[in-house]
Amino acid sequence: MTMQKVQSENWKGVKLVPYKVQRGTTPNIHSWVSDFEAKAIRAEGCFHAALELKAQGFTPDVIISHPGWGESMFLKRVWPQAKLGIYCEFYYHPQGADFGFDPEFPIMDEGAACRLQLKNLNNMLHFEVADAAISPTYWQASTFPQPFRDKITVVHDGIDTTAIHPDEYVSLVLNNSIELTKRDEVVTFVNRNLEPYRGYHIFMRALPEILRRRPHARILIVGGNEVSYGASPDPQLYGKTNWKEIFAAEVRSKISDADWQRVHFLGNLPYQHFIPLLQLSTVHVYWTYPFVLSWSLLEAMSTGCAIVASNTQPLHEAIIQNETGRLVDFFDPAGLTNEVCSLLADPAARQRLGANARAFAQQHYDLQTICLPRQLEWVQQLAA
Repeated sequence: MTMQKVQSENWKGVKLVPYKVQRGTTPNIHSWVSDFEAKAIRAEGCFHAALELKAQGFTPDVIISHPGWGESMFLKRVWPQAKLGIYCEFYYHPQGADFGFDPEFPIMDEGAACRLQLKNLNNMLHFEVADAAISPTYWQASTFPQPFRDKITVVHDGIDTTAIHPDEYVSLVLNNSIELTKRDEVVTFVNRNLEPYRGYHIFMRALPEILRRRPHARILIVGGNEVSYGASPDPQLYGKTNWKEIFAAEVRSKISDADWQRVHFLGNLPYQHFIPLLQLSTVHVYWTYPFVLSWSLLEAMSTGCAIVASNTQPLHEAIIQNETGRLVDFFDPAGLTNEVCSLLADPAARQRLGANARAFAQQHYDLQTICLPRQLEWVQQLAA
């Protein structure tokens, strides 16, 4: 079942059942409960669609859901005998994870921790009815409380390491005029959106010195201008409406016009262009708060990138210091600069780290040989 509009109700042999919600959110509802109301509205829509399916004679053995938007909250009311398996992406905490991690952006709202606690209502209601769970990383699983944590199996979503591979002959054309190949010095930085949650501000503060020390390096920055996880900037405080412009403006005076021409903001790339960008990368930078680990890191590993990453908890499962990449304190732009420039000057180290990163991705995150078989095994055990 899905809320998305579908072209066809059959996708590769799987029947899709679209459904709609019955109402919109309440204007001026208490801000602490607005998130839960939205999830309850979606859960209601899914519940009624499930009742229609049941009336048609459909009875599932297993229900698998990402509960993050609430849809599966009441499905066991419809099919109490079915086994429910849920995807455990993240459990919110007022300390020790993303919330309050970055002192540059203090939590000014005294009720923010209360609102965060209420965001877990959806999680907790699922704990009461779920029979098992799956989580992509051990750190993400560790954010969930006992005793439910014992029901979580850790299996990553999986990366197609056969399709996502190194390519010595890759090339990329920028602005219909600049062709880059593996012979060029390229630093890549990738986010869905350019925001502090993924360390965009730290990367930008490292840029002036990277550009000064590496006069031939080109910087390719992928990401949109919106917000995926954190808060939008206050225009009255910053004078601008998105984080991209705020931190570009912060460092612009420290970068000459000639050097600024080597910084390329690519926006959101189509996937068929995104993988060649990783294959082209000389050094790839990945930064994040203690939060959900991005697929882009594992894709970069699969293409054999030499990676410099933030020394935050989600990274510790994938980046082993000086084996599959280099780790730097999240709040240390000078350390980031030093590691990037060190690797740009050391082809042997880049080759070793990139080869190790790809081998690690193949061994732990390959879709066909590692993750998919374990996912299917988890489903079969749930059914049994």
